[in-house]
Amino acid sequence: MVVRRLGLNALSHHFESLSDPRDTRNRRHLLVDVILISVCGVMVGCDGPTAIARWAEVKEEWLASFLELPNGIPSRDCIRRVLSALKPAAFQKCFESLIAACLAGDKSGSSGSVGLIAIDGKTSRRSHDRAKGLGALHLVSAWATEHGLAWGQVATADKSNEITAIPELLDQIDVSGAVVTIDAMGCQREIAQKIVDEKGDYLLAVKDNQPKLFAAIHEFFTTHLEDDLAQVPHRSHQTREKAHGRVDERYYYTAKLPKDFPLRDQWPGLKAIGCATRITTRPDGTETDETRYYIASQYLSGARFAEAVRGHWGIENSLHWVLDMNFREDENRTRERTLADNLSWLRRFAISKLKQHPKQDSLRGNMQSAAWSDRFLAEVLTGVAT
Repeated sequence: MVVRRLGLNALSHHFESLSDPRDTRNRRHLLVDVILISVCGVMVGCDGPTAIARWAEVKEEWLASFLELPNGIPSRDCIRRVLSALKPAAFQKCFESLIAACLAGDKSGSSGSVGLIAIDGKTSRRSHDRAKGLGALHLVSAWATEHGLAWGQVATADKSNEITAIPELLDQIDVSGAVVTIDAMGCQREIAQKIVDEKGDYLLAVKDNQPKLFAAIHEFFTTHLEDDLAQVPHRSHQTREKAHGRVDERYYYTAKLPKDFPLRDQWPGLKAIGCATRITTRPDGTETDETRYYIASQYLSGARFAEAVRGHWGIENSLHWVLDMNFREDENRTRERTLADNLSWLRRFAISKLKQHPKQDSLRGNMQSAAWSDRFLAEVLTGVAT
């Protein structure tokens, strides 16, 4: 049978270490069956337990070819109870080997290394419950930008809690050998120290929440850009892009940390500071410019610095926009926090797997193919295209 040849029946072992949170009494469905049905359902665009159960009922014959299903398809209530009871950190950990397989099979030329990891937050705007005083769910995600892979996530009560959520996320993921990029909210000494302790490198955006650091970097580049940094060790990169009648010119500079930099001893592992400037010329001839500053624990090349900066902001298009446009995450009304967290993780995992398929199509197109073709869904799940 095709599904067995593609190895779908081997997927179960990835979840064998996960403890079943349900009471042993009246347990009619295997935990791994419920999880894999949920994985498949979200992969084809189901937005919650009800839709997953409906899809599974239609696909029962196909699912039975690689799942045990001792009592048929689990109900929507069973799926909801399981996904509401599983601890998100333990649930995500079970996907490690599946994600590692994605990384090993990636054709981006990154030689199996995670490379760049962008950490950023996203709010599920309609997940609030005003009657219960519950705000919208905010998730801090780690995204391997060069591979298009979800690396982990942590839920927080609101955006302001990102500072405490990031260290928790760093405890869950492996950042060794990677460059971790975080926006200005995560520019904290404790976070920098944790990344260095985990044998990773950081590239942190700097804004007014670190006023002394921002002022020192601003003064350095304002002074030395007058002669194009001719007097200091530096690396640079430049790009020019034209689209929709608009021209974007980007200038990237990294400078080796000056010996007299006033805050050099206050930031763990600090080796370099960076500056990224974008000049935009619009069709009517008007120009706008924007400059961002960075600190780094590695003296990156100009091109690598540019990749890291662009890669971090690309998470908006590569992940957040996809979640909202293809999975309608912003419209999702799931209010139970653990259920919403686990469903959000399944969406991110689905994006990771759908992006890996070699078919030259949009992610939305791959979702549709997975929904219509059992063979295609099997290829996405196993990473084996026939």
